[in-house]
Amino acid sequence: MTNTADPVRALAERALFSSLADNWWLFLLRGLIAIAFGVLAFRWPGLTLLTLTYLWGAYALLDGIIALSAAIFGPGDAGPRWWLALAGFCGVLSAFIAFFMPGMTALILLMFIAGWAIAVGALQIWGATQLRQILNDAWLLGLSGVLSIAFGILLIVQPGAGALSLVWIIGWYAILVGCTFIAFAWRLKQYQRPV
Repeated sequence: MTNTADPVRALAERALFSSLADNWWLFLLRGLIAIAFGVLAFRWPGLTLLTLTYLWGAYALLDGIIALSAAIFGPGDAGPRWWLALAGFCGVLSAFIAFFMPGMTALILLMFIAGWAIAVGALQIWGATQLRQILNDAWLLGLSGVLSIAFGILLIVQPGAGALSLVWIIGWYAILVGCTFIAFAWRLKQYQRPV
């Protein structure tokens, strides 16, 4: 339901929604990558810290590139997409730090991942609030943001959980967020403009 009190904002919201619906497959791709990352974390629970750092860095890089692509290459009339670009930038920056500082300690990696999850989660919630007036299922994007923030807080509160516990927590988080992105993508696909 669009707010008709401000026709310019209503037009921008519809343009943003149309852009997201036309690029629904980017959310699907983000969801599939997240689930693949989660499955890999469960498949190799005995990962060394170095392997975990590289695996997480690869996930953050792919997720960040996809988010940046959606923000940059969407149509010019799609309204503000700074939140999506900022989330993508956080992912890419996080990945580069993980790749260039692989010898960091477990606690630093843990806090780094927690900060990334909280920042990206807050941006996803903000994006969902912007879409809620034009898409009933924007709560799915908001839910992925809530899961990200909860994941980050859990990592901060329980930093001494151990490497195996960390791998399991990261695996579950990635799978749950991936599922919400896939559900959101399928919902957006219903509103895709005919070609």
